[in-house]
Amino acid sequence: MPSNGQLLTNSITGDTYEYLETSKDSDGARVVIKATVKSRGQLVPNHFHTVQDETFEVIDGQLTVWVDGAARVLSAGERITLPKNKPHNHYNGHSIPVTYLHTVTPGLDFDYLIENLVGLATDGKKGGGGLLQQLVTLRYLDSKSFLADIPLTVQKVLMTTIAPIARLLGYRAIYKRYSGVEK
Repeated sequence: MPSNGQLLTNSITGDTYEYLETSKDSDGARVVIKATVKSRGQLVPNHFHTVQDETFEVIDGQLTVWVDGAARVLSAGERITLPKNKPHNHYNGHSIPVTYLHTVTPGLDFDYLIENLVGLATDGKKGGGGLLQQLVTLRYLDSKSFLADIPLTVQKVLMTTIAPIARLLGYRAIYKRYSGVEK
């Protein structure tokens, strides 16, 4: 279960994510994470959130943000807010680590999502764990997100037909082994 001050570490890459404020701490208003990403390249597919805005503020290094179909590099002291329904991605595109503050409003269960993405990545399931895992995550989390590169109607059909079957096969949006609860 996410808690203020908790540090998540991907033991494979050394990437770290520290909760500065969880959704529970802010009565659901926001989640604030301090991330230090050493690994290079996209960690999750291009996506968009339907009910949440995301703000990235670079503390050290350079953060690549893909938005409006183009990559933009933010340096220390720069920030960007990506409104809901705006396809995007963010990642370390350089050989040195990047440290940034990641704020998501409203928080909903985004902190659980991060716990599970880090857990899956540590278990060797990079990129969100494959299509079945992504469909279960997209269907059953309150932090509604969709993949940017697959038509929305196709995703919704797959989420309503395939995700319940994937759950029967053991896939979860939130795993007890990563978060202490299951969803």
